[in-house]
Amino acid sequence: MSRSATRRLTHRGAGSVAEPRFVVVTGLSGAGKSHAIRALEDLGYFCVDNLPIRLIPTFAQITRSAGSEIARAAVVVDVREGAFLDQFPSMYRRLRRVPGLNPLLIFLDASDAALVRRFSETRRPHPLAPDRSAAEGIRVERARMRPIRRMADRTIDTSDMTVHELRRAFLDLSRERAPRHRLVVTFVSFGFKHGVPLAADLLFDVRFLPNPHFVPALRRKTGRDAAVVRFLERSPVTREFLRRVVELLRFLVPHYLDEGKRYLTIGIGCTGGRHRSVAIANALRRGVGHAGSVRLRVQHRDIGLE
Repeated sequence: MSRSATRRLTHRGAGSVAEPRFVVVTGLSGAGKSHAIRALEDLGYFCVDNLPIRLIPTFAQITRSAGSEIARAAVVVDVREGAFLDQFPSMYRRLRRVPGLNPLLIFLDASDAALVRRFSETRRPHPLAPDRSAAEGIRVERARMRPIRRMADRTIDTSDMTVHELRRAFLDLSRERAPRHRLVVTFVSFGFKHGVPLAADLLFDVRFLPNPHFVPALRRKTGRDAAVVRFLERSPVTREFLRRVVELLRFLVPHYLDEGKRYLTIGIGCTGGRHRSVAIANALRRGVGHAGSVRLRVQHRDIGLE
């Protein structure tokens, strides 16, 4: 996230350190509430957009009822709900009194210039100005939302944020209160003659390594066999390649995790996908060796193909 975006994340000093079971997202139209709710869904929240005000306490109680499968929930509310401005303050104060709910109110804000630009880009009317300019609707909404903004536990100014930075802000907010999410890293061995994996984020071509296919005793074996592994490990080039790539991945994986990436697919390709790519994928899995918030997997896509 940019430094300016980081500085624009503020909160009231009395926030609880416990993980919030119930998050309420509100704010100005065009400030990014739809992107925020998708970020919360990725964090494991059961999310409802534009829930009527009178139903929010009921929904909160459902999440607290015995046997409920909803461990964490989030709702988005804004001026689309006609009774929002009048009823929201008293409703949210009731939520704060619910034992164990630990609600969190997040207000998304942005500058007038940023909001006008976004409405212009999307060509959607402002909900408070269907027959006027977006700028007029923004001014009216900002004035009417000011009391609710003052109630917020957290205020996020999205003026200079990209969609990815907004998502990062919610991930950072979650990490203050909850265990870190997991990153699944999958090493996929494959043969170039069968096509490149479409889902690969990173791709390594190992066709420059010594080829066991041309050793008669190894041709019918695969990269899972110890004889093939020993053949490859005898090559200084193989050892140097593994050292450099493991070092690269140990640098990259924590940064992908911090960025909020959930899945990282690393393709390792040789000619047929049976020998070199298989052995190297297994070796990289062992060499990277992350634990905790990173789960490592290996898939050998073409090992059974001739």
